[in-house]
Amino acid sequence: MATIQVILHQDLKNLGKSGELVRVRPGYARNYLIPRSLAVPATVHNIKQVEHQQRISAAAATKARGEAATLAEKISAVTVTITRKVGDEDRLFGSVTTKDIATALKEKGFDIDRKRIELAEPIRTAGTFPVTAKLLGDVTATFKVEVTAKT
Repeated sequence: MATIQVILHQDLKNLGKSGELVRVRPGYARNYLIPRSLAVPATVHNIKQVEHQQRISAAAATKARGEAATLAEKISAVTVTITRKVGDEDRLFGSVTTKDIATALKEKGFDIDRKRIELAEPIRTAGTFPVTAKLLGDVTATFKVEVTAKT
């Protein structure tokens, strides 16, 4: 059977990922992939253009990873202090959530989205707790959150 090569523009479940060069039947490419802008024919020009875009995106990803790693080092050295009213046995009235931690980090000069802060469950007692912030992909920063009693 005859096949042709196309370059995918989007990830397709049973075919491949964006930017990959795949072999498909001519009718599938001509009638489905190309009209829906899911793929383009694999000409020399198109292949060079995709390779160029991949190099640019790889360089941008490397730069972003480096910036995230330096930010992770800075955040790891920080201890965030949050003061709350405390009842019996150092139990808080309410709890400390990711929103509270993100606000405290912002006061220290780190703008981290609260959705990136990983907290198994809200903090309900006074003390020092390790908290992880997922900055980029697999780049994470672990810092300490100290919950103290309000006097």
